[in-house]
Amino acid sequence: MAITHLKGTAEIPASPKRVVSLSAAYIDHMLTIGEKPVGVNTEDRYGGDYLPYLADELEGVATVGSAEAPNLEAILLLDPDVILVESRTGETTYEQLNKIAPTVVLGNEWKDYDEDPDFWTEDLLKIAEMYGKTGLAQEKIAELDKKTAEVRVQVEQSEHRKLAYIRVRDKLLQIYAQNGHPTNGLLYHDLGFEPSSLTPIDQREDLSLEGVADLDANRLILEVDPNGADFLAAAQKSSVWKNVPAVQQARVYETDSFWLFKSWGVIGRTEILEDVRKQVE
Repeated sequence: MAITHLKGTAEIPASPKRVVSLSAAYIDHMLTIGEKPVGVNTEDRYGGDYLPYLADELEGVATVGSAEAPNLEAILLLDPDVILVESRTGETTYEQLNKIAPTVVLGNEWKDYDEDPDFWTEDLLKIAEMYGKTGLAQEKIAELDKKTAEVRVQVEQSEHRKLAYIRVRDKLLQIYAQNGHPTNGLLYHDLGFEPSSLTPIDQREDLSLEGVADLDANRLILEVDPNGADFLAAAQKSSVWKNVPAVQQARVYETDSFWLFKSWGVIGRTEILEDVRKQVE
């Protein structure tokens, strides 16, 4: 069958059996429709292994390097019939990968989405098309929409929904925007959190510790990178941090550091919804 993608058209087997996925999002998409890859990429910043939230379902699946630097020899040994890659990987290694097996280049991760909160579903539906499972994917999206609506009701009933979503990196804070990433869309559009006065509209911004003094959020969600724990500990000792309304009201929530991955897929978003539900109870 023919599948159109960013590099043209790929001729692939109907319902392919040996798929290598070089994207965490596409792994989530495959598992959502009941398909298990034979090889997956790893994330170096999280230990060079499976992403923890998918690890149980990936037991026994081969790892083939990162998306940025895939191990071509390891992929070749898996004898794949399809390789799934993001646009950034396609820009650097498409020709090499396509010599191993038909390579499908998707790319909703790196587009300008403006205010479209459903952009993340496009690649799920494209992958489902490969398997003739578009209907199943649509069912999974509908189930997720129902759960999202239920959690939104809880959020709307809360008096503490002025939110700032902050990523804590090595010696750096970043405040995430209202648009441009599926995590942002889920929080501010789908769930109805109110952005703080410092929350940008389209692009995340660096936030200095001094700038935290102007943060009026009464709810903070912190995504802490593995190398950001020490910086966060130091920031929490400062007077400006202690004066943030969310800190004073004890409404600061640290995520498991995977929301920025999880928000690309049904499985991950379902887990985020459960986290939020517990936070607003």
